Amino acid sequence: MSRVFLLSSNVATEPYPVYPLGMAIIAAALQRCGHELRQFDMLVHQRDGADVGAAVREFKPDFICVSLRNIDNVDSFSSDENWYLNDARLLIERLRRHSDAPVIIGGPAFSIMPQQILDFVAADYGICGEGEQALVELIDALKQGRSMPRVYSGAAPIAGAAMISPLLVPEYVDYYQQHSGMVNLQSKRGCPYRCVYCTYPALEGSSFRLRQPGAVVDDMERLRRDFGSDHIFFTDSTFNDHQGHYLELVEEIIRRDLKLRWCAFFRPQGLNDTTLALLKRSGLYAMEMGTDAACDRTLAGLDKGFTFAEVLRCHQSALRAQIPCAHFIMFGGPEETPDSVDEGLDNIARLENTVVFAFSGIRILPRSRLHRRAIDDGVISADTSLLKPVYYLSPKIDREWMNMRILKSFAGQRNRIFPPSKGQEQMRMMNNFGFKGILWDQMVSFTAGRRRRPRRRPRHD
Repeated sequence: MSRVFLLSSNVATEPYPVYPLGMAIIAAALQRCGHELRQFDMLVHQRDGADVGAAVREFKPDFICVSLRNIDNVDSFSSDENWYLNDARLLIERLRRHSDAPVIIGGPAFSIMPQQILDFVAADYGICGEGEQALVELIDALKQGRSMPRVYSGAAPIAGAAMISPLLVPEYVDYYQQHSGMVNLQSKRGCPYRCVYCTYPALEGSSFRLRQPGAVVDDMERLRRDFGSDHIFFTDSTFNDHQGHYLELVEEIIRRDLKLRWCAFFRPQGLNDTTLALLKRSGLYAMEMGTDAACDRTLAGLDKGFTFAEVLRCHQSALRAQIPCAHFIMFGGPEETPDSVDEGLDNIARLENTVVFAFSGIRILPRSRLHRRAIDDGVISADTSLLKPVYYLSPKIDREWMNMRILKSFAGQRNRIFPPSKGQEQMRMMNNFGFKGILWDQMVSFTAGRRRRPRRRPRHD
């Protein structure tokens, strides 16, 4: 068996620190196969290169596996410091100063453009797609001296029933509960929807692969029992799947009376008062809505498969259930015009007592249909490199005019966030006052005159 050093390279804290769930699942798979391993989280260790060097020297690994969560922060206002591939390259250079072990890179960001990223960061091998089986196969083959392709992927997607629980590091769970107030879990993989900008179907498959509800709630129960967790974030592409798996899950949560609060990403379609009452009873305390566009023309341009009337109905049901909502909306996408910008801003004004995060332009990624649309619309050429952020902006719109219209519409409203950096400033301020969690939910109140008390971090004097 091999000694494997697993490294989460993510140090971004926007919008909040997120437990490296992928690394923990890979660790569980390696441990099952008898490998000796060490997990190392760069964010927990405060980005300290000396710490990671010392840990590698002490562990003496046969293989070093680096997880890359994001390529950049998908904000068109950002500077190069939010392009994370250069940091990954420097990290691998540092690792090579402390070990001769082959470096294998993986993670969701890597799988978007594996060969280009592998070449840029100068790793030895890469895992494209899910790593539980593929990484074990690659390590075993290399240990036996077999020649393997530099970019390797598993033979088939892992069935939901075969997905395993993460191997969590108590020190890391404590860190994320102190800094973000929650730990993340996954109840399914894949996505059947066809949003033009999205890479989920290419990365995880175009259908939902559903974990057994009992297995998911087992994980929640373990977090509650072993780590004292009381807040969970589900990282599924969409929590409310059309098969109704999510309803079985919440019914199991209720049956076990876990008394955990949870949040997730939702598709603003098919949710009604009865459903949301059940979700709230199970512990749902906030909803992040994948609205993405604010009028029917631009929703159709993104191929969202729902109308703004459906968004409004779901939103109003959430208001009646007193569940805070946040809507994430991208301006400037396919079919955006000056008229659709104005219509979208008028529609956003109809979303009462909610938080809206607005974005200007849409990050173009390979293996998405937006990439082809951008070429056809003359936004980019077929040979434009997408390693560094490139954004789609409708040829029918002037970006400066659009941004000014959004700023004017949002002016003076603390629950209307544009540009995205404004939200980060607000959240940092709330953090400084002891708030933790998703934070935006503190901007929504259903009781006039009532002040929300912050959930404060325990002191360590």
